Amino acid sequence: MSCIEGAKSSINATDIDTIDKHLIIGAGFVGLGMAQALQAADISYDQVDASDDIGGNWYHGVYETAHIISSRKVTQFTHFPMPDTYPDFPSAQNMRDYLNAFADHFNLRRRIELKRTVTYLRPIADNHWEVTFADGEQRIYKGVLLCNGHHWCKRFPTFEGTFNGEIIHAKDYKRPDQLRGKRVLVIGGGNSACDIAAEAARVGAKCILSLRESVWFIPKSFAGVPVSDLVQWWMPEWFQRLMAYTIIRLTFGSHAQYGLPKPDHQIFKKHPTLNNEVPYYIKHGRIVIKPAIRQLNGGTIEFVDGSVEACDLIVCATGYYVAYPFLPPELQRVKGPVVKCYSGAFLDDYKGLYYIGSGQARGGVGSLISAYGQFFTRCLKLQDEINPPIGLVFQTMGQSLPKTHLSDPQNIFRQLTLANIFFNRIVKKARQVDAQYPNFSNPPLPQQQQKLEVL
Repeated sequence: MSCIEGAKSSINATDIDTIDKHLIIGAGFVGLGMAQALQAADISYDQVDASDDIGGNWYHGVYETAHIISSRKVTQFTHFPMPDTYPDFPSAQNMRDYLNAFADHFNLRRRIELKRTVTYLRPIADNHWEVTFADGEQRIYKGVLLCNGHHWCKRFPTFEGTFNGEIIHAKDYKRPDQLRGKRVLVIGGGNSACDIAAEAARVGAKCILSLRESVWFIPKSFAGVPVSDLVQWWMPEWFQRLMAYTIIRLTFGSHAQYGLPKPDHQIFKKHPTLNNEVPYYIKHGRIVIKPAIRQLNGGTIEFVDGSVEACDLIVCATGYYVAYPFLPPELQRVKGPVVKCYSGAFLDDYKGLYYIGSGQARGGVGSLISAYGQFFTRCLKLQDEINPPIGLVFQTMGQSLPKTHLSDPQNIFRQLTLANIFFNRIVKKARQVDAQYPNFSNPPLPQQQQKLEVL
Protein backbone atom coordinates (compact mmCIF):
# COMPACT_ATOMS: atom_id res chain seq x y z
CA MET A 1 0.00 0.00 0.00
CA SER A 2 1.39 3.43 -0.97
CA CYS A 3 1.65 6.33 1.46
CA ILE A 4 -1.26 8.08 -0.26
CA GLU A 5 -3.44 4.98 -0.19
CA GLY A 6 -2.65 4.56 3.49
CA ALA A 7 -3.51 8.17 4.12
CA LYS A 8 -6.82 7.81 2.31
CA SER A 9 -7.79 5.01 4.63
CA SER A 10 -7.31 7.20 7.71
CA ILE A 11 -8.88 10.51 6.70
CA ASN A 12 -12.42 11.52 5.87
CA ALA A 13 -13.84 12.12 2.40
CA THR A 14 -13.38 15.88 2.64
CA ASP A 15 -9.68 15.52 3.41
CA ILE A 16 -9.16 13.11 0.51
CA ASP A 17 -10.07 15.97 -1.82
CA THR A 18 -7.02 17.94 -0.69
CA ILE A 19 -4.63 15.47 -2.33
CA ASP A 20 -5.15 17.16 -5.69
CA LYS A 21 -5.08 20.71 -4.30
CA HIS A 22 -2.44 23.24 -3.36
CA LEU A 23 -2.40 24.86 0.07
CA ILE A 24 -1.66 28.56 0.57
CA ILE A 25 -0.29 29.35 4.01
CA GLY A 26 -1.09 32.96 4.88
CA ALA A 27 -3.94 35.32 3.98
CA GLY A 28 -2.10 38.62 3.99
CA PHE A 29 -1.37 40.81 0.98
CA VAL A 30 0.76 38.19 -0.79
CA GLY A 31 -1.40 35.20 0.17
CA LEU A 32 -4.59 36.88 -1.04
CA GLY A 33 -2.92 37.96 -4.28
CA MET A 34 -1.68 34.45 -4.98
CA ALA A 35 -5.08 32.97 -4.09
CA GLN A 36 -6.73 35.18 -6.71
CA ALA A 37 -4.05 34.22 -9.26
CA LEU A 38 -4.63 30.50 -8.67
CA GLN A 39 -8.38 30.99 -8.84
CA ALA A 40 -8.09 32.89 -12.13
CA ALA A 41 -5.93 30.07 -13.54
CA ASP A 42 -8.49 27.47 -12.39
CA ILE A 43 -5.99 25.82 -10.05
CA SER A 44 -7.66 24.19 -7.06
CA TYR A 45 -6.43 25.31 -3.64
CA ASP A 46 -7.17 25.74 0.07
CA GLN A 47 -5.96 28.65 2.17
CA VAL A 48 -5.21 28.91 5.88
CA ASP A 49 -4.09 31.67 8.22
CA ALA A 50 -3.09 31.50 11.88
CA SER A 51 -4.84 34.77 12.72
CA ASP A 52 -8.56 35.34 13.30
CA ASP A 53 -8.96 37.59 10.26
CA ILE A 54 -7.39 38.24 6.88
CA GLY A 55 -4.90 41.00 6.12
CA GLY A 56 -1.65 39.68 7.57
CA ASN A 57 0.62 42.40 8.89
CA TRP A 58 -1.94 45.09 8.00
CA TYR A 59 -4.37 43.37 10.34
CA HIS A 60 -2.26 42.34 13.31
CA GLY A 61 1.16 43.91 12.94
CA VAL A 62 1.11 47.64 12.27
CA TYR A 63 0.55 50.67 14.47
CA GLU A 64 -2.65 52.69 14.28
CA THR A 65 -1.03 55.70 12.63
CA ALA A 66 0.85 53.73 9.94
CA HIS A 67 0.61 54.71 6.28
CA ILE A 68 2.16 52.96 3.31
CA ILE A 69 5.50 54.33 2.11
CA SER A 70 4.96 53.41 -1.53
CA SER A 71 2.06 55.09 -3.28
CA ARG A 72 -1.48 53.87 -3.79
CA LYS A 73 -0.74 53.48 -7.51
CA VAL A 74 2.07 50.94 -7.11
CA THR A 75 0.72 49.25 -3.97
CA GLN A 76 -2.70 48.33 -5.34
CA PHE A 77 -3.34 45.16 -7.31
CA THR A 78 -3.22 46.24 -10.93
CA HIS A 79 -6.53 44.55 -11.70
CA PHE A 80 -8.28 45.91 -8.59
CA PRO A 81 -7.56 49.64 -8.12
CA MET A 82 -7.97 51.30 -4.76
CA PRO A 83 -10.89 53.76 -4.45
CA ASP A 84 -10.31 57.25 -5.82
CA THR A 85 -11.21 58.56 -2.37
CA TYR A 86 -8.01 57.05 -0.93
CA PRO A 87 -5.05 59.41 -0.44
CA ASP A 88 -1.75 58.90 -2.25
CA PHE A 89 -0.45 57.19 0.89
CA PRO A 90 -3.33 55.13 2.35
CA SER A 91 -3.56 54.48 6.09
CA ALA A 92 -3.48 51.14 7.87
CA GLN A 93 -7.29 51.21 8.07
CA ASN A 94 -7.48 51.98 4.35
CA MET A 95 -5.27 48.97 3.67
CA ARG A 96 -7.39 46.66 5.83
CA ASP A 97 -10.55 47.85 4.10
CA TYR A 98 -8.94 47.39 0.70
CA LEU A 99 -7.78 43.83 1.35
CA ASN A 100 -11.22 42.89 2.67
CA ALA A 101 -12.82 44.42 -0.43
CA PHE A 102 -10.37 42.49 -2.63
CA ALA A 103 -11.25 39.20 -0.91
CA ASP A 104 -14.97 39.90 -1.26
CA HIS A 105 -14.77 41.04 -4.89
CA PHE A 106 -13.03 37.84 -5.97
CA ASN A 107 -14.99 35.61 -3.56
CA LEU A 108 -11.83 34.38 -1.84
CA ARG A 109 -13.23 33.96 1.69
CA ARG A 110 -15.00 30.70 0.91
CA ARG A 111 -11.61 28.96 0.73
CA ILE A 112 -9.95 30.67 3.70
CA GLU A 113 -9.77 28.92 7.06
CA LEU A 114 -8.82 31.23 9.92
CA LYS A 115 -7.16 30.34 13.22
CA ARG A 116 -5.44 27.43 11.49
CA THR A 117 -1.82 27.24 12.61
CA VAL A 118 0.56 25.02 10.67
CA THR A 119 3.07 23.28 12.94
CA TYR A 120 4.83 20.95 10.52
CA LEU A 121 5.15 20.41 6.80
CA ARG A 122 7.05 17.59 5.11
CA PRO A 123 7.34 15.82 1.78
CA ILE A 124 5.98 12.27 1.68
CA ALA A 125 5.85 9.57 -0.97
CA ASP A 126 4.39 10.17 -4.44
CA ASN A 127 5.53 13.82 -4.41
CA HIS A 128 2.82 14.93 -1.99
CA TRP A 129 3.07 17.09 1.11
CA GLU A 130 1.79 16.30 4.59
CA VAL A 131 0.59 19.32 6.56
CA THR A 132 0.12 19.11 10.34
CA PHE A 133 -1.99 21.70 12.16
CA ALA A 134 -1.85 22.82 15.79
CA ASP A 135 -4.95 20.82 16.66
CA GLY A 136 -3.30 17.62 15.42
CA GLU A 137 -5.17 17.39 12.13
CA GLN A 138 -3.12 16.24 9.17
CA ARG A 139 -3.86 16.76 5.50
CA ILE A 140 -2.11 15.76 2.31
CA TYR A 141 -1.64 18.28 -0.49
CA LYS A 142 -0.23 18.32 -3.99
CA GLY A 143 1.82 21.42 -3.21
CA VAL A 144 2.19 24.26 -0.73
CA LEU A 145 2.65 27.99 -1.25
CA LEU A 146 4.48 29.64 1.66
CA CYS A 147 2.99 33.15 1.98
CA ASN A 148 3.35 33.54 5.74
CA GLY A 149 5.13 36.90 5.52
CA HIS A 150 8.32 38.23 7.07
CA HIS A 151 7.13 40.83 9.58
CA TRP A 152 6.39 38.65 12.59
CA CYS A 153 9.59 36.93 13.84
CA LYS A 154 11.09 39.81 15.83
CA ARG A 155 14.83 40.50 15.83
CA PHE A 156 16.14 42.08 19.04
CA PRO A 157 19.63 43.52 19.58
CA THR A 158 21.83 42.32 22.42
CA PHE A 159 22.71 44.83 25.11
CA GLU A 160 25.46 45.22 27.67
CA GLY A 161 24.14 46.17 31.11
CA THR A 162 20.61 46.48 32.46
CA PHE A 163 17.78 48.94 31.90
CA ASN A 164 15.19 50.07 34.45
CA GLY A 165 12.61 51.11 31.88
CA GLU A 166 10.64 49.22 29.27
CA ILE A 167 12.08 47.60 26.13
CA ILE A 168 9.72 46.70 23.27
CA HIS A 169 10.00 45.75 19.63
CA ALA A 170 8.51 47.99 16.93
CA LYS A 171 5.89 45.32 16.30
CA ASP A 172 4.67 45.82 19.89
CA TYR A 173 4.09 49.53 19.27
CA LYS A 174 0.43 50.15 18.42
CA ARG A 175 -0.60 53.69 19.39
CA PRO A 176 0.88 57.09 20.40
CA ASP A 177 -0.22 56.77 24.03
CA GLN A 178 2.62 54.27 24.51
CA LEU A 179 5.04 57.14 23.87
CA ARG A 180 3.20 60.06 25.40
CA GLY A 181 5.25 62.08 27.89
CA LYS A 182 8.16 59.60 27.82
CA ARG A 183 11.82 59.93 26.95
CA VAL A 184 11.92 57.52 24.04
CA LEU A 185 14.94 55.88 22.43
CA VAL A 186 14.27 54.35 19.01
CA ILE A 187 16.90 51.97 17.64
CA GLY A 188 17.11 51.66 13.87
CA GLY A 189 16.96 53.74 10.72
CA GLY A 190 14.31 51.90 8.70
CA ASN A 191 10.84 53.05 7.83
CA SER A 192 9.17 51.81 11.02
CA ALA A 193 11.93 53.26 13.18
CA CYS A 194 11.57 56.69 11.61
CA ASP A 195 7.77 56.61 11.77
CA ILE A 196 7.91 55.83 15.49
CA ALA A 197 10.64 58.42 16.09
CA ALA A 198 8.50 61.08 14.43
CA GLU A 199 5.53 60.03 16.58
CA ALA A 200 7.70 60.25 19.71
CA ALA A 201 8.85 63.71 18.61
CA ARG A 202 5.21 64.80 18.56
CA VAL A 203 3.90 63.28 21.78
CA GLY A 204 6.92 62.24 23.83
CA ALA A 205 9.00 64.28 26.24
CA LYS A 206 12.07 63.56 24.15
CA CYS A 207 13.07 61.37 21.22
CA ILE A 208 16.51 59.89 20.64
CA LEU A 209 17.18 58.02 17.40
CA SER A 210 20.11 55.60 17.59
CA LEU A 211 21.73 54.82 14.22
CA ARG A 212 24.61 52.40 13.86
CA GLU A 213 25.14 53.93 10.43
CA SER A 214 23.63 56.84 8.58
CA VAL A 215 20.74 56.21 6.17
CA TRP A 216 19.49 57.84 2.99
CA PHE A 217 16.28 59.73 3.68
CA ILE A 218 14.13 59.90 0.55
CA PRO A 219 11.08 62.18 0.60
CA LYS A 220 7.79 60.37 0.06
CA SER A 221 6.79 62.91 -2.58
CA PHE A 222 8.52 65.42 -4.82
CA ALA A 223 6.80 68.37 -6.49
CA GLY A 224 3.49 66.96 -5.28
CA VAL A 225 4.02 63.51 -6.84
CA PRO A 226 4.78 60.35 -4.84
CA VAL A 227 8.42 59.48 -5.52
CA SER A 228 7.51 55.86 -6.31
CA ASP A 229 5.23 57.13 -9.11
CA LEU A 230 8.12 58.97 -10.75
CA VAL A 231 9.90 55.71 -11.51
CA GLN A 232 9.03 54.29 -14.93
CA TRP A 233 9.40 50.76 -16.30
CA TRP A 234 12.20 51.71 -18.70
CA MET A 235 14.47 53.26 -16.08
CA PRO A 236 17.61 51.24 -15.28
CA GLU A 237 18.72 51.24 -11.67
CA TRP A 238 21.60 53.66 -12.26
CA PHE A 239 19.13 56.22 -13.60
CA GLN A 240 16.77 55.67 -10.65
CA ARG A 241 19.72 56.16 -8.32
CA LEU A 242 20.73 59.42 -10.02
CA MET A 243 17.15 60.65 -9.83
CA ALA A 244 16.96 59.76 -6.12
CA TYR A 245 20.21 61.60 -5.33
CA THR A 246 18.91 64.67 -7.14
CA ILE A 247 15.57 64.61 -5.30
CA ILE A 248 17.29 64.15 -1.93
CA ARG A 249 19.64 67.04 -2.58
CA LEU A 250 16.86 69.36 -3.72
CA THR A 251 14.55 68.39 -0.83
CA PHE A 252 16.83 67.92 2.17
CA GLY A 253 20.24 69.19 1.17
CA SER A 254 23.26 67.36 2.59
CA HIS A 255 23.47 65.02 5.58
CA ALA A 256 25.95 67.38 7.22
CA GLN A 257 23.21 70.00 7.51
CA TYR A 258 21.43 67.63 9.94
CA GLY A 259 24.51 66.59 11.87
CA LEU A 260 24.52 63.21 10.11
CA PRO A 261 27.46 61.52 8.45
CA LYS A 262 27.03 60.70 4.78
CA PRO A 263 25.92 57.06 4.35
CA ASP A 264 28.77 54.72 3.47
CA HIS A 265 26.71 52.81 0.89
CA GLN A 266 25.12 53.63 -2.45
CA ILE A 267 21.45 54.34 -2.34
CA PHE A 268 19.37 51.18 -3.00
CA LYS A 269 22.19 48.92 -1.76
CA LYS A 270 20.10 48.78 1.40
CA HIS A 271 16.36 49.24 1.79
CA PRO A 272 15.74 53.00 1.51
CA THR A 273 13.96 55.04 4.18
CA LEU A 274 11.10 57.14 2.81
CA ASN A 275 10.46 59.79 5.43
CA ASN A 276 10.07 63.55 5.43
CA GLU A 277 9.46 63.97 9.15
CA VAL A 278 12.74 62.87 10.74
CA PRO A 279 14.82 65.57 9.00
CA TYR A 280 12.07 68.07 9.91
CA TYR A 281 12.11 67.13 13.60
CA ILE A 282 15.91 67.06 13.73
CA LYS A 283 15.85 70.69 12.62
CA HIS A 284 13.31 71.48 15.34
CA GLY A 285 15.33 69.76 18.05
CA ARG A 286 12.58 67.20 18.67
CA ILE A 287 14.76 64.29 17.52
CA VAL A 288 18.33 63.86 18.73
CA ILE A 289 20.56 61.61 16.62
CA LYS A 290 22.94 59.27 18.45
CA PRO A 291 25.26 56.49 17.28
CA ALA A 292 25.09 52.85 18.40
CA ILE A 293 24.55 51.91 22.06
CA ARG A 294 27.56 50.94 24.15
CA GLN A 295 25.70 49.87 27.28
CA LEU A 296 22.62 50.29 29.43
CA ASN A 297 23.08 51.84 32.86
CA GLY A 298 19.80 51.57 34.72
CA GLY A 299 17.90 54.66 33.68
CA THR A 300 20.50 56.00 31.28
CA ILE A 301 21.97 54.89 27.96
CA GLU A 302 25.64 55.27 27.06
CA PHE A 303 26.48 55.50 23.36
CA VAL A 304 29.71 54.59 21.58
CA ASP A 305 30.67 58.28 21.29
CA GLY A 306 30.67 58.50 25.10
CA SER A 307 27.50 60.56 25.37
CA VAL A 308 24.77 59.61 27.86
CA GLU A 309 21.00 60.09 27.68
CA ALA A 310 18.25 59.41 30.20
CA CYS A 311 15.47 57.24 28.84
CA ASP A 312 12.13 55.70 29.89
CA LEU A 313 11.35 53.49 26.87
CA ILE A 314 13.46 51.72 24.25
CA VAL A 315 11.79 50.77 20.98
CA CYS A 316 13.81 48.24 18.98
CA ALA A 317 12.93 48.83 15.34
CA THR A 318 15.58 46.30 14.41
CA GLY A 319 13.72 44.22 11.88
CA TYR A 320 12.63 40.62 11.59
CA TYR A 321 14.00 37.21 10.77
CA VAL A 322 12.68 35.48 7.68
CA ALA A 323 11.41 32.27 9.23
CA TYR A 324 9.54 29.09 8.38
CA PRO A 325 9.37 27.34 11.77
CA PHE A 326 7.10 24.59 10.47
CA LEU A 327 9.68 23.30 7.97
CA PRO A 328 12.19 20.52 8.72
CA PRO A 329 15.90 21.43 8.62
CA GLU A 330 16.33 20.04 5.10
CA LEU A 331 13.93 22.67 3.75
CA GLN A 332 15.28 25.67 5.66
CA ARG A 333 16.64 27.65 2.72
CA VAL A 334 17.06 31.01 4.45
CA LYS A 335 20.54 32.55 4.51
CA GLY A 336 20.34 35.74 6.53
CA PRO A 337 17.49 37.73 4.95
CA VAL A 338 17.71 35.82 1.64
CA VAL A 339 15.59 32.81 0.68
CA LYS A 340 17.59 30.70 -1.75
CA CYS A 341 15.13 29.81 -4.48
CA TYR A 342 14.85 30.40 -8.21
CA SER A 343 12.55 32.92 -9.92
CA GLY A 344 11.16 34.08 -6.60
CA ALA A 345 9.69 30.76 -5.46
CA PHE A 346 11.16 27.51 -6.79
CA LEU A 347 13.62 24.91 -5.47
CA ASP A 348 15.85 22.75 -7.63
CA ASP A 349 15.70 19.65 -5.41
CA TYR A 350 12.04 19.54 -4.31
CA LYS A 351 8.89 20.20 -6.25
CA GLY A 352 5.58 21.32 -4.84
CA LEU A 353 6.98 23.77 -2.27
CA TYR A 354 7.05 27.47 -3.14
CA TYR A 355 8.57 30.33 -1.10
CA ILE A 356 6.68 33.48 -2.12
CA GLY A 357 6.96 37.10 -0.98
CA SER A 358 10.10 36.75 1.11
CA GLY A 359 12.07 39.54 -0.58
CA GLN A 360 11.86 43.31 -0.32
CA ALA A 361 11.32 45.30 -3.49
CA ARG A 362 11.41 49.08 -3.76
CA GLY A 363 7.75 49.33 -4.59
CA GLY A 364 4.28 48.21 -3.70
CA VAL A 365 3.54 44.54 -3.33
CA GLY A 366 0.21 44.60 -5.18
CA SER A 367 1.58 45.54 -8.58
CA LEU A 368 4.37 42.99 -8.21
CA ILE A 369 2.04 40.14 -7.23
CA SER A 370 -0.31 41.09 -10.07
CA ALA A 371 2.58 40.70 -12.50
CA TYR A 372 4.04 37.61 -10.83
CA GLY A 373 0.77 35.69 -10.50
CA GLN A 374 0.38 34.93 -14.20
CA PHE A 375 3.96 33.74 -14.52
CA PHE A 376 3.77 31.62 -11.36
CA THR A 377 0.55 29.84 -12.35
CA ARG A 378 1.99 29.04 -15.78
CA CYS A 379 4.98 27.49 -14.02
CA LEU A 380 2.65 25.58 -11.70
CA LYS A 381 0.82 24.06 -14.65
CA LEU A 382 4.10 23.25 -16.36
CA GLN A 383 5.24 21.50 -13.17
CA ASP A 384 2.30 19.11 -13.60
CA GLU A 385 3.70 18.07 -16.97
CA ILE A 386 7.26 17.24 -15.92
CA ASN A 387 8.91 15.15 -13.21
CA PRO A 388 11.86 17.31 -12.03
CA PRO A 389 11.33 20.56 -10.11
CA ILE A 390 10.79 23.79 -12.04
CA GLY A 391 13.66 25.26 -10.03
CA LEU A 392 16.00 22.76 -11.68
CA VAL A 393 14.81 23.99 -15.07
CA PHE A 394 15.70 27.59 -14.15
CA GLN A 395 19.04 26.46 -12.78
CA THR A 396 19.78 24.63 -16.04
CA MET A 397 18.89 27.78 -17.97
CA GLY A 398 21.72 29.55 -16.14
CA GLN A 399 19.76 31.34 -13.44
CA SER A 400 21.65 31.91 -10.17
CA LEU A 401 20.34 31.88 -6.64
CA PRO A 402 19.74 35.37 -5.23
CA LYS A 403 22.49 37.06 -3.24
CA THR A 404 20.26 39.78 -1.76
CA HIS A 405 16.69 40.13 -0.60
CA LEU A 406 16.48 43.60 -2.16
CA SER A 407 15.28 44.11 -5.72
CA ASP A 408 14.38 46.74 -8.25
CA PRO A 409 10.67 46.35 -9.11
CA GLN A 410 11.14 47.80 -12.59
CA ASN A 411 13.71 45.11 -13.34
CA ILE A 412 11.28 42.48 -12.04
CA PHE A 413 8.54 43.81 -14.31
CA ARG A 414 10.86 43.69 -17.33
CA GLN A 415 11.99 40.15 -16.53
CA LEU A 416 8.43 38.90 -16.02
CA THR A 417 7.28 40.50 -19.27
CA LEU A 418 10.06 38.76 -21.20
CA ALA A 419 9.47 35.47 -19.36
CA ASN A 420 5.78 35.50 -20.29
CA ILE A 421 6.49 36.47 -23.92
CA PHE A 422 9.11 33.74 -24.33
CA PHE A 423 7.55 31.17 -22.02
CA ASN A 424 7.83 28.61 -24.82
CA ARG A 425 11.59 28.64 -24.24
CA ILE A 426 11.03 27.66 -20.61
CA VAL A 427 8.69 24.89 -21.78
CA LYS A 428 11.28 23.62 -24.26
CA LYS A 429 14.02 23.54 -21.62
CA ALA A 430 11.61 21.86 -19.17
CA ARG A 431 11.07 19.04 -21.69
CA GLN A 432 14.82 18.57 -22.01
CA VAL A 433 15.36 18.50 -18.25
CA ASP A 434 12.43 16.11 -17.89
CA ALA A 435 14.07 13.73 -20.36
CA GLN A 436 17.25 13.82 -18.26
CA TYR A 437 15.42 13.14 -14.99
CA PRO A 438 12.43 10.96 -15.94
CA ASN A 439 12.31 9.25 -12.55
CA PHE A 440 12.72 12.27 -10.26
CA SER A 441 10.84 12.06 -7.00
CA ASN A 442 10.91 14.20 -3.86
CA PRO A 443 12.97 12.54 -1.12
CA PRO A 444 10.45 11.90 1.70
CA LEU A 445 11.34 13.26 5.12
CA PRO A 446 10.45 11.68 8.48
CA GLN A 447 7.67 12.77 10.77
CA GLN A 448 8.28 15.55 13.24
CA GLN A 449 10.60 14.35 16.00
CA GLN A 450 10.30 17.28 18.35
CA LYS A 451 7.92 20.11 19.03
CA LEU A 452 8.81 23.17 16.98
CA GLU A 453 7.95 26.80 17.67
CA VAL A 454 4.73 27.35 15.76
CA LEU A 455 3.72 30.20 13.52
